[in-house]
Amino acid sequence: MDTSSKKLGKNIKRIRLQNKMSQGDVCRALSLDRAYVSNVEAGKSNPTLATIEKIAKALGVSSSELLK
Repeated sequence: MDTSSKKLGKNIKRIRLQNKMSQGDVCRALSLDRAYVSNVEAGKSNPTLATIEKIAKALGVSSSELLK
């Protein structure tokens, strides 16, 4: 995957850990599969903008914060 996917994944993981959330917590909040969230964090999946917005909401940040 390209570097933007990896950067997005790193930001999601960093913010998730700062919020003391597990991948399971995020998955339950979004009704997503844990393997999918794991792949997004690893930069192996490209989520849609709608999914990025949902992840941002679950983490309590703006979508632009995830895309920095």
